[in-house]
Order: sequence, then structure tokens, then C-alpha cells
Amino acid sequence: MAFTAIMFLLGTATTAGLLGLGHYFTHMGKHKKLEVECDIFHGRWEYDDADPYPLYSPHTCPFISNQFDCQSNGRPDQDYIKYRWKPYSCTLPPFNGKRLLQRFEGKRIMFVGDSVGYNQWLSLVCMLHSAVPKAKYLLETKGGLSTLTFPAHNVSVMFSRNDFLVDIVDDKNERILKLDSIRNGGQIWKDVDVLVFNTWNEGLQTGKKQSWDFIEEGNARHKDIDRLAAFEKALNTWAKWVNSTVDPKKTKILFQGVSPDHANSRDWADPNAKNCKGQTRPVAGHNYPGGRHRGEAILDKVLGRISKSVRLLNVTALSQLRKDGHPSSYGSSKGAVDCTHWCLPGVPDAWNELLSATLLRY
Repeated sequence: MAFTAIMFLLGTATTAGLLGLGHYFTHMGKHKKLEVECDIFHGRWEYDDADPYPLYSPHTCPFISNQFDCQSNGRPDQDYIKYRWKPYSCTLPPFNGKRLLQRFEGKRIMFVGDSVGYNQWLSLVCMLHSAVPKAKYLLETKGGLSTLTFPAHNVSVMFSRNDFLVDIVDDKNERILKLDSIRNGGQIWKDVDVLVFNTWNEGLQTGKKQSWDFIEEGNARHKDIDRLAAFEKALNTWAKWVNSTVDPKKTKILFQGVSPDHANSRDWADPNAKNCKGQTRPVAGHNYPGGRHRGEAILDKVLGRISKSVRLLNVTALSQLRKDGHPSSYGSSKGAVDCTHWCLPGVPDAWNELLSATLLRY
């Protein structure tokens, strides 16, 4: 009976569906091992006014970018920093920054991705700094690489800016997004102990916010193509890099699920709103009216093609509920409404609690 039930699940559910239920798929060649574990990605947001949350503040963390510092930018409500993620089937262990630093002593942890990845990296370095407030640290920024080192533990937490995971090159003053090339970033990421990848947000930008002029694949160059198709092609190139380059005995690979935006209130069935502006409460319950994010199926399909061990941090569905967590009009651009990034402290702190729990048992 148990064998039949498992076969039924594998035969009728996608990889994303199983991951969405809190199971991990460990990709190992042609075989996929299903590990039934603590279901940390399926749960609810609960208001929790107890200490020690939030774990840091803009006044105690020296790293927060003004873009995400909603409190200093005048946001009047603070309930959004009081919601904790509570899995249904178990208790998420509290974040223990000292333990994380000890566990990865002598190691390098690198986030690779777009501005939302930077958002998450800032959250984690603030959480770690708060855990060891008297510890010395060294922050270095060179090009698109930021490195925070805690010398006492010989731990570096890094962020490598690469919006699409594939290369953007200059060609006669034109910026070319090369969907089938990953040479530039791949050299930086190689042999890092822990890699946490993300991409999505920048691929939707248009006009002046767009960071490329042409898209290229092979010998074909286009002014633009379908963005979902470009997303999948870039991910496939990244997956080939993982398969051909990563040594799973040396490097742990994780992929951050797609971070949702809240630019259209129809997604959460609110006819009285336009976007995330003025939102102060999460979506009630655990089902998002807008349904599954359109990028998830593509990500699941690509992850299914990887022969190496990759863990998905499946934060998409839980983040869809947090329409209240964005900078809105309290970001760095006065008058602009940001429904894509996240306030700090805020939702990315929960992502990093889930990341920490995953890393400590990886």
C-alpha cells in the first residue's frame, strides 16, 4: 500500500507540487529520491509580538540599504515585522546565528542573483551581525561582488550580482544578454562552499530599467523575446553549468524559489486596492487567490533536469501571502511604489530562517 501511494504521488504530481508540500527532491542522476521530512514550507503566518523578534533593527544593523529601510523612510505601521512563519507539521527552529557561523567555520556562503537576492543577503548579514554584535567584521565590495567576513569564525557571506545567472557582455556599446553563456559568473562561483541562487525580477524589467539591449542565443540576436522563454533558457544554461562544474562533495547548491510581486491587487482579490501600497496585513489563510506563480513550473522543470544535488528553498507560495511586506512608497525612490522588493526587517528574515534550517541539516 505504501509503495502504491508513493507511486501515485510521483505519477500525478509535478516536482513543484511535491516540493510545495514540503518534501525535498534530491536529484541524483536518473533517480529521484523522495525524502519525507519536516514540512517547513507549508504553513501560515502568525502575529507574534514577543521578543526577540525582529532579530535586528535598522539602528543596530550597519548594512541595510536605504532602499529596504522602510522604518527610517517613514513607514508608520510596524505589524509587518511581527509576523512569524509557522509550519503546520512541525516547529521551525529559531534562528541561531552563532551555530550557523560555527557550522560553516572556514567556509564561504555566496548568494548569486538579482536585487531580490541582494535583499536576502542583506537580511542574513544583519541576522548574523545581531547574533554576534561584538564580533569584528570586514565588509568589502569590488565590482558586483560584496563580501562580509567574520574573522573570528573565518566565515565569509558573499553576494555576487548576476541578474539572469547568464552573461551580459558589451559589444560595440551594446549590452548583449547571452542566454547560452555563463563564463563570467561561473568562474566566480566555482568551488564556493555554499551557493544560493535566485533570478526572476530583473527579467521582467522594460525601458530604462532594462539592463540589456539585445538578447542572443547562438548566432541569433533579438531585440526581445518572450520573457518566460528567456527565463527558461537562462535557467537551462545554469543547470548545464551545475551538472558539468559543481562537485557536490565540496559545494552545497540551493535555489531560492521565485519571489512574487504584489503590483496588482486582483491577484489577492481586493477590489479596493491597486497594488501593495497601504497594505498592512498578510493575505488571510494559506491559499493565494491568484494561484500558483507562473515562474514556478519552469523552475521545477529545469531543476528536474539537474543530475547533481540541488535543494529548492520553496518560498514562493508563503511570500505570495505577504502583500504587506514591500517597501511600497517607503523605499529609496520618493514617490515610487516598490511592490517587488521587501522591507528589512521583514519577509526575507523568514526566508533566511528556512535557509538556516535547511543548511544545518543538508
